[in-house]
Amino acid sequence: MHREVYFWRSIPFFRILVPLVAGILIQYYFHLPTFFLLIVSTASLLVWISLYFLPGKISYTFRWLRGISIQFLIGGIGCLLTSNNDIRNDDLWIGRSYVDSTTMLITLEESLTEKEKTFKAEASVKAVYLNSEWRPTKGRILIYFKKDGPAPTLGYGSTIVCRRPLQAIANSGNPGAFDYKSYCAQKDIYHQLYLTQKDFVVTKSVDKNLLNGFLFSTRAKVINVLQKYIEANREAGVAEALLIGYRNDLDKDLVQAYSNTGVVHIIAISGLHLGMIYFVLVLIFRPFKKNTLTRWLKPVVILLILWLFTLIAGAAPSILRSAVMFSFIVLAEVIDRKTSIYNTLCLSAFVMLCYNPYFLWDVGFQLSYAAVISIVAFLQPIYHWLYFKNKILDFFWKLMAISLAAQILTAPIIFYYFHQFPLLFMISNLVAVPLSTVILYLELLLLIVSLFSASLATIVGSINEVLLSLMNGFIERMNVIPYAVYDGINNSLLQTLILYIIVIALATWLLRKSKPALFISVGSLLVFMSLYAFKKIQNQGQHKVIVYNVPQHLAVDFIAGNSYRYLGDTSLLTDAFLQNFYLKPSRIMHEVTVVGNLDNLYYSYPFIQFNNKRILVIDKPFAFHSPRKITLDVVVVSKNPKLYIGQLLSTFNVKQIVFDASNPVWKINKWKKDCDSLHLPHHSTKEQGAFTLSL
Repeated sequence: MHREVYFWRSIPFFRILVPLVAGILIQYYFHLPTFFLLIVSTASLLVWISLYFLPGKISYTFRWLRGISIQFLIGGIGCLLTSNNDIRNDDLWIGRSYVDSTTMLITLEESLTEKEKTFKAEASVKAVYLNSEWRPTKGRILIYFKKDGPAPTLGYGSTIVCRRPLQAIANSGNPGAFDYKSYCAQKDIYHQLYLTQKDFVVTKSVDKNLLNGFLFSTRAKVINVLQKYIEANREAGVAEALLIGYRNDLDKDLVQAYSNTGVVHIIAISGLHLGMIYFVLVLIFRPFKKNTLTRWLKPVVILLILWLFTLIAGAAPSILRSAVMFSFIVLAEVIDRKTSIYNTLCLSAFVMLCYNPYFLWDVGFQLSYAAVISIVAFLQPIYHWLYFKNKILDFFWKLMAISLAAQILTAPIIFYYFHQFPLLFMISNLVAVPLSTVILYLELLLLIVSLFSASLATIVGSINEVLLSLMNGFIERMNVIPYAVYDGINNSLLQTLILYIIVIALATWLLRKSKPALFISVGSLLVFMSLYAFKKIQNQGQHKVIVYNVPQHLAVDFIAGNSYRYLGDTSLLTDAFLQNFYLKPSRIMHEVTVVGNLDNLYYSYPFIQFNNKRILVIDKPFAFHSPRKITLDVVVVSKNPKLYIGQLLSTFNVKQIVFDASNPVWKINKWKKDCDSLHLPHHSTKEQGAFTLSL
């Protein structure tokens, strides 16, 4: 009992982190008015302060009120921080002042990134021209420059003037798809802009922040060095991601292989990388430990280098967590004070969430904290399962123990977001982690030697390239092993929370021999299995037709129970990226597997009958004549055919018409006007997302 009391007293920041998180969640989902939040926070602060001026006995009697008031105060602060970080609450937000065809002054906030058909960059709208004057605005947007000529000579800080219409960022609308709109909203981005070279004018002014300018130029120099001395494109792409988190040059299939084998954290910049650098810096300063000057110089240099690396690497939440945590560790060493690692984690999370409450929804942030807590809690118990006298065997067993420990609390998050679990993660990490560590140190060495010796840099670069090729080859071979990844996991948020209750209760029972914890874990497991069984039974009775929103493609799934059949463009079947992004999430959500033939599905191009529903697919000029009108439940229009809605209705009784994303917007708008005049229900997947017909 005393052990538990001491543990909770050793992590005081946990007690203020909980109400902060609660306040963030309340404000995010309920949008409480600022005035109300200020009243609650002020009242809580006054109650907390006034209790200190009461006589000792009364103050002691009402000590519970002091605790409640501080909880409400911190919760109110969490609400206010969330509200303040929402750009939509700012009177200068672009969404409040922008109207169609308004002239805008825009500043690029980063260098251009080359995509397949466009150049992309984040930008800020600095002003809009209204009523014959420039009015200041705030708001970040995404800009896409079409590749219709030479690459735009634009970079960080460039300013342009244009009056093309802003478009609201929207999701694909496909079932189970990634919520891109919310992802952008958490970065205060709500609009996007598509420009050709004729749509904008580049101004002479440059709007740069000195620190950001230095970071972008440094990152560009690092990338240039890596690309110069590591010639193979795939290896150079992994080197860039491994060192500074630059992922734009990564091969998509290779990224999927790293994800499937459970080592994607290697190319997703994280605390592992910062820990390696911290370890080297500590070793460098160790010989000067007794020197008075270096005692104070050491923390300054270490913090400066760690934060410089963090900023150059893009300051992702996962590496920010490490930077903040290592900063507290360094400062604790300076004042010669030891603290609980759990308390340090809570403090770093508290600081990060105060800086940006939306980090709470970042997957990297969640995985980072889950992995560290999991390693701290479970590494030693797992490591003591086996004992090896041989130091080499002991070293590799410890690596395996770390990998296994990290998975315990990260697995539910992986299930929820990625719907899969790498079964060979221990073997993959056993090779990839030590190898990537050597590669990272060699990359740092490459940056140093490239400053004074091109020939030596060439040698180091060649060694790096060989090691990167070995690592990539190993990961790809692991990826093709049958059953390397368990796929198709479809856990809800409630199931994810129940999984955590099961894991924590089971761990408490095993480590502390607590019988109540065992009962909780068993009860939670029964609830989890009941939810799982209910979902399975529900899905067995499903019958649906889904017309997906896939740009430039026709894609339709016919679902019956736990099976589906795909009808659409065959090119999608060979494009793993498009399948994973647009189609796979829906199939995971519906828990279906592909079959060659589906009961009650009859297909005779261009007509389809599924159960009692008749469907017509028009993807080319269409002419059909019948002595009597045929009733159609759905007509799917694809690939911009020559089609007149009036002629279609003269032959068919149509209940619903669907325009997929392979049709141009102007043509869809024209068809929609015709449908409205003829009172025909219509659906555009480009605007409204996937069309689902439940049978």
